[in-house]
Amino acid sequence: MADPPMVEAVGVTHEFDVSLPPLRRMLSREPRRFLRAVNDVSFSIARGTTLGLVGESGCGKSTVARLSVGLYTPKSGEVRFEGQNLAEARRHGGARRQMNMIFQDPYASLNPRWRVSDIVAEPVRMYGLEKNESSVRRRVEMYLTQVGLVPSDGDKYPHEFSGGQRQRVSIARALSSEPEFLVCDEPTSALDVSVQAQILNLMRDLQRRLGLTYLFISHNMAVVRHMSDQLGVMYLGRIVELGDAETIFQRPRHPYTRLLLDAIPDLDHIGRARTPVGGDVPSPIAPPPGCAFHPRCPLANARCREEVPALVDVGGTRVACHAVVEERGSDGALG
Repeated sequence: MADPPMVEAVGVTHEFDVSLPPLRRMLSREPRRFLRAVNDVSFSIARGTTLGLVGESGCGKSTVARLSVGLYTPKSGEVRFEGQNLAEARRHGGARRQMNMIFQDPYASLNPRWRVSDIVAEPVRMYGLEKNESSVRRRVEMYLTQVGLVPSDGDKYPHEFSGGQRQRVSIARALSSEPEFLVCDEPTSALDVSVQAQILNLMRDLQRRLGLTYLFISHNMAVVRHMSDQLGVMYLGRIVELGDAETIFQRPRHPYTRLLLDAIPDLDHIGRARTPVGGDVPSPIAPPPGCAFHPRCPLANARCREEVPALVDVGGTRVACHAVVEERGSDGALG
């Protein structure tokens, strides 16, 4: 029998109450309003692999990140960790140490009043991974060395480091609880391009050496291609395409995926006409009926405006698109 995936989301939905305060709502006679950030999302991540999640800002990627480590509880559906409901696993304590997050802004996520040694040592002390302070100190030095810093950097404060070095400190802190699963929420978007490459290569090397499992979230398709085994494309709270990353990059099927990939600079296609992703993302408070992408889709028809497409298997990937199922885009209509 095959091992269960390390992390699995099954029909996960999550929403936020964005209503006016009760008194103002009563005076204006407005109903309560909810923003559905994640809508019926399902995926699985095998041990030791990376699922990349991409999409424009506001599509629900960061909400999925927090659901995946139990910071949010789904309104419906279930997140499972090693086959067990994540809420139950965290309640019993075991899963909390086995997962961690690397955040987008390495400065905002580090306590500016603490020395780096204390920042990295905090999970070690909290989970009782070492019995005495000398052992804690040796472990901190090991993690700093692992991420390309030197032990003496533990005596410094976060403001004394560059952005790339601060992100290395964040990675060291994430590793210090000995996790098996890391959620990386835009971990390089605040860094210079050359530094991004260094951090991404470090993360790939750590994954190989430590057997880590990643949920890697980004809006940068080129970065995701470098990191991912599986790829999920999100639009307005839903996954619209899911499958093997290289297969999707070689042959994207959903119109939104094709338009995102067409926006990546490519020296081999200089001078080729490109189709930009036109229009704005609709409001998640009042999403359009049917397929949420239909107001921006060049292949949309009446069915797309009325019926929500299901995520179905098409040629080895899962796609939520009536046009793909009906082969409306098979003639290269997107360019």
